Amino acid sequence: MRNNTLSIDEHYIEFPEWKALLQSPAQLDISPLAATKIEACRQYLDGKLAASNELFYGINTGFGYLQNVRIDETQLEQLQSNLLQSHACGMGEEVPAGIVKLMLAFKIKSLSYGHSGVQLLTVQRLADMYNHDLLPVIYTQGSLGASGDLAPLSHMSLPLIGMGEVYYQGQRMQAAIALGMLGWDAIQLKSKEGLALINGTQFMCAYGIYNLIHAYRLLGWANAIAALSLDAFYCVAYPFDAHIHAVRPHAGQVSVAEDIRSLLKDSEIFATAKEQVQDPYSFRCIPQVHGATKDTLDYARSVMITEVNAVTDNPNIFPDDDLIVSGGNFHGQPLALVLDFLSIAISELASISERRTYQLISGQRELPAFLVKNPGLHSGFMIPQYTAAGIVSENKQLCTPASVDSIPSSNNQEDHVSMGANAATKCKRVIENVEKVLAIELLTAVQAIEFRRPLRSGSAVEKIVTAFRKQVSFAEADRVLHNDMMKAVTFLQKDAEEVMGLTGV
Repeated sequence: MRNNTLSIDEHYIEFPEWKALLQSPAQLDISPLAATKIEACRQYLDGKLAASNELFYGINTGFGYLQNVRIDETQLEQLQSNLLQSHACGMGEEVPAGIVKLMLAFKIKSLSYGHSGVQLLTVQRLADMYNHDLLPVIYTQGSLGASGDLAPLSHMSLPLIGMGEVYYQGQRMQAAIALGMLGWDAIQLKSKEGLALINGTQFMCAYGIYNLIHAYRLLGWANAIAALSLDAFYCVAYPFDAHIHAVRPHAGQVSVAEDIRSLLKDSEIFATAKEQVQDPYSFRCIPQVHGATKDTLDYARSVMITEVNAVTDNPNIFPDDDLIVSGGNFHGQPLALVLDFLSIAISELASISERRTYQLISGQRELPAFLVKNPGLHSGFMIPQYTAAGIVSENKQLCTPASVDSIPSSNNQEDHVSMGANAATKCKRVIENVEKVLAIELLTAVQAIEFRRPLRSGSAVEKIVTAFRKQVSFAEADRVLHNDMMKAVTFLQKDAEEVMGLTGV
């Protein structure tokens, strides 16, 4: 990304660039190279249709089970407009604005290779929508994640033809009104264009990259909060010794152990000799558990970045080889599997976090029961652990894989579907739940560390404590802890590195 503009063409765009795009008010630009390829593909398709009576799926035929119905050449443009309208069948909650913007960006990227047969005008209008923050109203339910994300991408594409609803300048309105405000004409779709727009995995991809960005943020926090809890519970240091991890060298495990050592390298508490020989697994096995999650995130990232840099509509057009080939690049199975895997992996951060919270309030190791000075009269931090336990249980239900399910559709023509869209949306819910559980551990651990004074934890950890104490004070007596818990959630909206003034943690 240069000068706050991301140029889109066939060049590979890596995860950090997509992350920066989501987190900054950047602009999208279709490069001259991409424009040339898009126009050449469109010219090839127009010439092919004019010179041949051959049937090409979705170009001069019906869709799905209606694949063998020839469409008269005078009706090819109406066919594409009909497609967007008939497939805009979404229901449920609205897709958040940030994910909608990623959907637009990923669709532009997929079309930029010149294998989809769309007009340059259509791709440019998608970029204009992105750059002007004219965001289609899209719904979370309706995609089976197999013929592409048909329903959500139809809602995304309706404004191109002056239909559907959008958010523009902070208001929800009919797309036609927004187009008028901007002086834009509705686009007359040509053959193949509607299908190119709604075949694709951009709904799943957008949720996937969004989920990954927040999963990595929470992994950083999980390590930092775990380090705080290690000192709060007065744990021994040797489970984090580099020698242990060198002989079981999973990359994530080695990385997390190194992070913990860095966070606690100057900790008086961590360096103090302890009486116990071992600590509970929720402390002792932090590198193994958090590390396995990191490895999973890294794997999911590789799959998702391959996908967002791919062509996922159908059929695909290869002008240089004089080929129009119908296949299945829109099938979301690669994403469905890794989104389920991501949900399971990130949920484990909450599972082990809740156990550390439980240990901290259990009245062990010279900590008062429920971390309050007069337990009995005061319940202290008893019930935040209940809340964490309930959320962890909810995550267990949400982590039932969506990808093992399949429901045939289109009169059994589409007889195996990925359910990747369901995997994507519930993964977001899991991540939001993990954030809440980590916030509860943070609130609990900061309370517990005060009972270790005057001993100090590592300087990086103490920066977290100091920053958090500006938001939430020590609990001397019972109060409405919901307010503290919500402040803790807000606190975690920043990256851990930002709070600690560190990088690479």
